[in-house]
Amino acid sequence: MLAALRRSCAELAAELVFFQHDEVIVHCPEAETETVATAIREAADLAGRLTFGETPVRFPFTVAVVQCYADAK
Repeated sequence: MLAALRRSCAELAAELVFFQHDEVIVHCPEAETETVATAIREAADLAGRLTFGETPVRFPFTVAVVQCYADAK
């Protein structure tokens, strides 16, 4: 998932700054938030397909766009 996300971020001004277990933090300009949120969801979907193949099981990834880490939930 992180490899796919890093690849997407390389094309933007976004920067992957933290990851742990099932959490990632990406810094980006406000104008890129929707693009980055979509990239996160697509990277999670790709990771699920690569790991488990085609399956009806989905692995939802919640995305929160915030100005401050304390507001992320």
